[in-house]
Amino acid sequence: MACLGLLFTACNSDKTKTAQTDSTATDSSGAGLSLPAGFSAAVIAKDLGSVRHISITPQGGIYVKHKSAGGNAGILYLTEANGTATVKTSFGTFDGTGIYVKKGYLYASSDEEVFRFKLNANNEVESPDKPEKIVTGLISRNEHEAKAILLDDAGNLYVNIGAYSNSCQVKDREKGSMGQPGCPILDSAGGIWQFKADKLNQTYKDGIRYATGLRNVVGMDWNKTSNQLFVMQHGRDQLHDIFPDMYTEKQSAILPAECMFAINKGDNAGWPYVYYDQEQKKKIVMPEYGGDGKKEGDSKYLEPAAAFPGHLAPNGLLFYTGSQFPEKYKNGAFIAFHGSWNRAPEPQAGYFVVFQPLKNGKADGPMEVFADGFSGSAENTAKGSATHRPCGLAQGPDGSLYVTDDVKGNIYKISYKK
Repeated sequence: MACLGLLFTACNSDKTKTAQTDSTATDSSGAGLSLPAGFSAAVIAKDLGSVRHISITPQGGIYVKHKSAGGNAGILYLTEANGTATVKTSFGTFDGTGIYVKKGYLYASSDEEVFRFKLNANNEVESPDKPEKIVTGLISRNEHEAKAILLDDAGNLYVNIGAYSNSCQVKDREKGSMGQPGCPILDSAGGIWQFKADKLNQTYKDGIRYATGLRNVVGMDWNKTSNQLFVMQHGRDQLHDIFPDMYTEKQSAILPAECMFAINKGDNAGWPYVYYDQEQKKKIVMPEYGGDGKKEGDSKYLEPAAAFPGHLAPNGLLFYTGSQFPEKYKNGAFIAFHGSWNRAPEPQAGYFVVFQPLKNGKADGPMEVFADGFSGSAENTAKGSATHRPCGLAQGPDGSLYVTDDVKGNIYKISYKK
């Protein structure tokens, strides 16, 4: 299979297994993706710029968020007809990544704030120039600054506040520098904060640090089966560069795991004190905090629900609840891996969408590469020069899967037909 072969080529030093999917064929619609049998992909929009997360209304309206608005429209609203999505309106001057439709409002984030726009009965924004400011004053220090957002059914807003550091060193990313005692970054970043979805001008003091010890989360979704927040963490970088006596270049290319966590209020996922080693299947103490690559971490830190090869950059997470796809996909997780930059001299990897089967909130078998070919070629993947990079995921009202690309600004629609 072409997509699995690409994974093994790019990740040939990983011992992570990948499940065998149904027979796969390259899609013939022009999208250029490899998908399981019965699936097809269409590029319904092109050249939209750095579109990140996506949210779709019950009427099929498409909202996408620009990471870099440049003082222009940071939010696009598209409608779809006859296989093409057309931009109908654009608004919002703020940069950012997060966007979410919930209970009559469109929520969208900048790197420091969260806004909401009132929607009409057709879930279209009523007053695009008059958003309400829900949260303000969040930390943004030019590293992991994008604020992913999510809402639950109980009126709560969840915001990722990424750590402005790789591993909380005294001197960030400097060879041999040790970790800051107590990691003061965790007071205001490195976790998920919970706010009220309908209260204006909230700041840190109004919110709750819902979960901590998360270096950076871009992909989040609410698992309705367990009624629980799930997140995808970007693991730390540069184990070999910072501690060359402890880690080989090959180890640094595949460690630590990119982890899916099932989150409850008060959980601590362990950053920067531990990382998860998918080879040893253990939490390992970070070298900045006295680890040696083998010393096992404290059991008080959260175990991952699933673990994936390092540095694949999970930017989108979606639990599939539709009925269009085969039954095996129901309540499982789709993950958009944006792709690596830091596996050299090993080949880079990622740039695909995978499916992770789940049972009782945990991985039920290995991941399956679901949609591959975004990068353009195996050579592009290995070099880290992908033509397209998957980022945001959304489910349409008919059960189709939508994927954004923040390089060329494509929106892909993946459908299934028996």
